[in-house]
Amino acid sequence: MTYAYQGTMRTRSGRRDEVVAILLGGTDGLRAAGCHLYAVGVSETDPDLVVVSELWASKQHHDASLQLPETKAAIAAAMPMLTGEFTGAEARVEGGLGVDVLTDAAARP
Repeated sequence: MTYAYQGTMRTRSGRRDEVVAILLGGTDGLRAAGCHLYAVGVSETDPDLVVVSELWASKQHHDASLQLPETKAAIAAAMPMLTGEFTGAEARVEGGLGVDVLTDAAARP
């Protein structure tokens, strides 16, 4: 089962680009940890909102990745720049365009 997580985090005013750089800098071990996709984006309409989309081999792989040294370091570095406003959604991937390339989920028309 492929696990998907999408979340947002609100940064303190003017700190968004720093948080994005931290999040993108701590990705070295993610593929080996079972990550198929890790995409960091920013809102076009909210200058303080960061959006993270992830696909994992399983929820267990995702949860274990939170114990990686680079993940812990990225979280510690970013936390002082965040307001504490987070959203998150979990899903089981059923398929989709490009998903079959990244995971073992079937492509569906």
